[in-house]
Amino acid sequence: MSQFLIYFQLGLKHILNIYSYDHILFLIALVIPLAFKDWKRILILVTSFTLGHTIALLLTLYGIITVKVAVVELLIPITILIVALFHLFTAGKSGKKESINLVFFVTLFFGIIHGLGFLNYFKKIHHGTSTSKLLAILESALGIEAGQLVVVLVVLILAYIVQTVFRFSKRDWTLVMSAFIIGVVLPIILGNEIWLR
Repeated sequence: MSQFLIYFQLGLKHILNIYSYDHILFLIALVIPLAFKDWKRILILVTSFTLGHTIALLLTLYGIITVKVAVVELLIPITILIVALFHLFTAGKSGKKESINLVFFVTLFFGIIHGLGFLNYFKKIHHGTSTSKLLAILESALGIEAGQLVVVLVVLILAYIVQTVFRFSKRDWTLVMSAFIIGVVLPIILGNEIWLR
């Protein structure tokens, strides 16, 4: 049980700390246009992101794929930018909603990219057998899922307050938050060491 708590807390702290602002920004970008009534869709999105994260750890820890840290550090903010731009340009559109299957697979893919960013830290703290690695990954995935749900809950509460108390429209909330996220991630993308080579 103590091992479960160690890896659960590892996953939880991976999301709920100031140095994981990239994950937090992605989660915010993901749920900006959603509300409490969309809880099923939110759960699907958050779980697919966790699943992608877990797949990335499994693929890399078992040596199936290898990645360069600089490339991952560039791709992570690009995923955030893509989601924020999508919401910026679709805010307030009442047309047909995108397919949940497409959104699921895009979120899963982006989760894989974000999971690659967790790899180096996970490797530093875990040196064990193949079976213990799998168990540790699954235990940390539960912590990641819990941490992500906390972030999403905070975003939904904030959105509710802004839209009801301060009378922001859903469209304005989406536009302001998308623009804010874009403003944060663009300098990260432009400042990546990959451009300096």
